[in-house]
Amino acid sequence: MFETWLPLIAGFALLLLGGELLVRGAVQVAERFGVSPLVIGLTLVGFGTSMPELVTSVQAGLAGSPGIAYGNVVGSNIANILLIGGVSALLCPVIVTEAALRRDACLMLGVAATFAVLAFFFPMNRMLGMIFVTVLVAYIFLVIRSERAADGHGAVYDKSLALQQADPGLSRCSPTRAIVIPLLLAFAGLALVVLGGGLLVDGAVALAREFGIGETVIGLTIVAVGTSMPELVTSVIAAIKRQGDVAFGNIVGSNIYNILGIGGTTGLIAPSTVPAEIASFDAPLMVGVSAVFVFFAATGRRIERWEGMALLAGYCGYVYLLWP
Repeated sequence: MFETWLPLIAGFALLLLGGELLVRGAVQVAERFGVSPLVIGLTLVGFGTSMPELVTSVQAGLAGSPGIAYGNVVGSNIANILLIGGVSALLCPVIVTEAALRRDACLMLGVAATFAVLAFFFPMNRMLGMIFVTVLVAYIFLVIRSERAADGHGAVYDKSLALQQADPGLSRCSPTRAIVIPLLLAFAGLALVVLGGGLLVDGAVALAREFGIGETVIGLTIVAVGTSMPELVTSVIAAIKRQGDVAFGNIVGSNIYNILGIGGTTGLIAPSTVPAEIASFDAPLMVGVSAVFVFFAATGRRIERWEGMALLAGYCGYVYLLWP
C-alpha cells in the first residue's frame, strides 16, 4: 500500500518545488536581460502555476495513458471552478472585473466548448495541438497589448499577480548576483518538475491497477487536484487578502492555459484520442460548470458565499459520482 502511494506523493512534492524554482530562476534571468515586468508576469509567472499540469499531461501522453493526460486537463478545470472557486468565494466574495468577465471568462467558456466538441469527434492530433497553442500565443500577445493600454486588468494578469502575492520574493534578485545562480535555479527546477511528473504518472498508474480504478478517474480527481494545488494556494491567499478579483482571474486564466496550452502541447507532443468517457461526460460537464461560473460572475459582478457553497457542493457530488 505504502509503495503505491509513495511515488504519487513524491511526484506531487517534486512538481511543486520544481515549479517554484523554475519560475523564480526564469523570472530573475528575464529581469537581467531587461524584459519588462509586464511581459514577465504574463508569460513566465503566468505559466508557473500551470507547469505541474503541463509536465504531467505530456508525460502521461508519452507513456500511453491518455486518461491521465486529458483527465488532468479536464479535471483541473472542473476543480478550478467548483473546488477552488467555491473555497475562494466562501472565504471572501469573489469580485469580478469588467475586463475579466467580458474578454477572459467568455474566452474560457468558448475554448471549453470547442475542446469538448473536438474531443468528441476527433483525436487530439498535432494539427489541433498546434492550433490550440497558436491561439494561446495570440491571446497572450493581445493581452499584453491590452494591459499596456491600461484597458482594465484581465484574467492572465490576475493569474500572475496571484502567484506574486503568494510569493512576494519571486522577482527579488540582487543586482550584484551572477546570472549563473538564477540559471542554475531554473535548470534545477526544470529537472525536478520532469522527475516529479514521471513519478506522479507512474504512481497514478500503479494506484489505478492496485485498486482496480480506471486511469481516467485517477486523472480526473487525484492527479487533477494535486497538480492544481498552486492555483488553490494562490487563490486562497488572494481571498484571505480580500482580493477576490485576483482569485477570479487566477481561476479563469488557469483554465484558458490548461485547455489551450496544456491540451494543445499534449496533442502536439503525444497525439492520442481523448478517452470516450471524458469526451462524452466530463468535457461537457466542464462546459456546463464553466457556464454556471460565468453566470454567477455576471450576476452582480461578484460570486457570493452561497454561490461558493453551491460550487463546492457540486464538486463533492462530482467526485462521489466518479468514484466506485
